[in-house]
Amino acid sequence: MRPTDVRDPQYFHKVVDCQWACPSHTPVPEYIRLIAAGRYTDAYLVNWESNVFPGILGRTCDRPCEPACRRGRVEEKNTGKPEPVAICRLKRVAADHKDPDVAARLREKLPPTRPRNGKRIACIGGGPSSLTVARDLAPLGYEVTVFEADPKPGGFMRTQVPRFRLPEAVIDEETGYILDLGVNFVGNRRVDSMRAVLDEGWDAVFVGCGAPRGRDLDLPGRQDAAAHIHVGLDWLANVYFGHVTQVGKRVLVLGGGNTAMDCCRSARRLGGESVTVLVRSTFEDMKASPWEKEDAAHEGIPILPCRVPKAFLHENGKLVGMRFEIVQSVYDEGGRRKLVPTGEPDEDHACDEVLIAVGQENAFPWIERDCGIAFGQWDMPVVDKATMQSSLPQVLFGGDAAFGPKNIIWAVAHGHEAAVTIHQLLSGADPAVRPPPTTNLMSQKMGIHEWSYDNEIVRDERYVVPWAEQAKKLDSMTVEVELGFDAATAFKEAQRCLNCDVQTVFTDNLCIECDACVDICPMDSISFVANGEEAELRTRLSAPAVNLAQDLYVSGELRTTRVMVKDEDVCLHCGLCAERCPTGAWDMRKYLFQQPHAGTGGGETAKDQQGGCA
Repeated sequence: MRPTDVRDPQYFHKVVDCQWACPSHTPVPEYIRLIAAGRYTDAYLVNWESNVFPGILGRTCDRPCEPACRRGRVEEKNTGKPEPVAICRLKRVAADHKDPDVAARLREKLPPTRPRNGKRIACIGGGPSSLTVARDLAPLGYEVTVFEADPKPGGFMRTQVPRFRLPEAVIDEETGYILDLGVNFVGNRRVDSMRAVLDEGWDAVFVGCGAPRGRDLDLPGRQDAAAHIHVGLDWLANVYFGHVTQVGKRVLVLGGGNTAMDCCRSARRLGGESVTVLVRSTFEDMKASPWEKEDAAHEGIPILPCRVPKAFLHENGKLVGMRFEIVQSVYDEGGRRKLVPTGEPDEDHACDEVLIAVGQENAFPWIERDCGIAFGQWDMPVVDKATMQSSLPQVLFGGDAAFGPKNIIWAVAHGHEAAVTIHQLLSGADPAVRPPPTTNLMSQKMGIHEWSYDNEIVRDERYVVPWAEQAKKLDSMTVEVELGFDAATAFKEAQRCLNCDVQTVFTDNLCIECDACVDICPMDSISFVANGEEAELRTRLSAPAVNLAQDLYVSGELRTTRVMVKDEDVCLHCGLCAERCPTGAWDMRKYLFQQPHAGTGGGETAKDQQGGCA
C-alpha cells in the first residue's frame, strides 16, 4: 500500500467520523473536551460557529454524528450493542450551562462588522437556513431582510416542534442572537410572488421557506368525515397557535416519521386516551429516529407496522374508524421495497380523530414558472448542490425548499454554503470556486507523560437523560420532557469520547522498530509487517482489520523494509504508543478542520509541521 498522509483532509474525514458526518462539520470532540473541563461557554461558542442553534439542536437534532461515533463501534465489539457518545445531549449541556454574557462572546466569534456595502439580500422564510444566511452575511456589511409568514422567526422549529420537546424561550434566545446582528425581520409577511420580489431590486434572494405542505390521503370517506381528519403539519401549527386545544378520545396517527411521533405525543397531552400510530413499513424501516420511537413507547403509545390505510369509516358524516390492509415488505435485489398484501383480512380500527403524517411536500405556487427559475422532477427547483444556486444565479434555495424534507442541521449547512455563494457572487468572484477549509495539525505533547487533552478511557456505558416527573403525567404541552444532563453526568458522558481528532502521527525515519508500541497498545491496532496489497495486508496484522470502510494508516518503508500499519477502526487515541516510544517516532496531534463561512476565506494545511507518513 502507499503511505498515508494524516495531514490530508481526505484521511481526516475518514477518521474523525463524527465531525465529517455532521453536515455543518461541527468539531465534535473539541466541544466535548471543553464540556468535560467545565468550559460550557467555550463549548457553546464552538457549536454556535458551525451549527448556529446549539440549544435548539441539542434537543431536536437528528444526530447524524452519533451513528458515525467510533465509541459506538468499540461498545458494539464489547457488548453487541452500539452505544455512541451522547453528542446531541452534550450539545444541550453547553447551551444550558453557558454564562449569561454569552451574547457578547458570540459577537466576537464573527468577523469585525463592516460598514454597509449597499448590497441588499432578501431571505424568504424565517427558518434555520435563512437565519444562517443572515447570521453569516450581516456582519460583512450586507443589508439582510428576512420575510416570515408567522409573527416570530424560527419557521418550523417554532411551529411544528412541540413545546414539550423545545421550549419557546430557547427559540427566542437563539434566533434573537441573529436578529441582534442588525438583521431586518419582517413577520406576518407571506411572500406570494417571486416576480414581485425580483422587481424590488434585491442583489440576491435566498428561498428557505421549508416544505410547508403536509401530504393528504385521498381515500374513500376522506371528504365525508373531513371535520375530524387533519393533516399533521397543519394540526401541529394549530396546536402551537392555540387554535386546537383538545382532541377526541380515540386518535389514529398515520405515518412513521418524526412528525407522526410529534403528533401522537401531542395528542396524548391534549386528551387522547387511546392514541395509536399505524405505519405502512415495518417498525425497523420507519423514518422516525429511534429515540423518537422510544419516547412514544415510553408514553404508552402503540405503533402498529405493516398497515396500509384503505378507507375512512363514517356514519352520517361522523368519523367512526379506519380500515387497513395488512402487508409485508419484500425487497428486490437492488434493495427496493415493495409492500405486498399478506392475504389476511382487513383490520378496522375505531377512532374519533385521525392525524395524517405521511410526508411533506414543497409548495411553490408563488414562484411564477416564467420568471427564469427552472423546475425539474417532483416540481422542485433545479438547484446546484455545491453553490445552492437556481437557474437564476442571484436566486438561491436552501433547507427543505432546496432538496426536500431533511432536518435542521442540513438546513444550517445549506445556509452556510448559500452565504458563501452570495458573498462570492456579489464580490465578483466565481461562486463555483469554493474557499478552502482551515486545516492544521498540532502536537498535544506537554511533557514526558502529559498531554494537553484528557486521554483516560472509561468503560462506562452511555448515560440516560432523565425525564421530568411532571412531564410523565402527559397533561401539559409546555412542560419539557427531558431535563438534560447535570454537570456531573455530563462530565462522565464526555469522558466516553475517544478524542478522534487527536491523531497518532508516525515519523518513519525516527523509528528503530523496537516494537514497544506494539507491546503496549491495548487494542492490537499497531503492526510492523511486510508491505502488500491492502486486501491481503489486512489479514496479516496483529488483529485482522475487518472494517473495510475504515482506511488503514500505513507508513513509508522502514529500515528493515517493513512498514508500520495501524488499524484506525480500533484505535482508542490513548497515547500510550507515543508515551512508550523511546525515539519520539510517535506523536499525538490534534487535527483542526474548519469549514469556511462567508468572508472567512479558509486557509491551507499548515506547512510547519514535521513528520507524518507522506
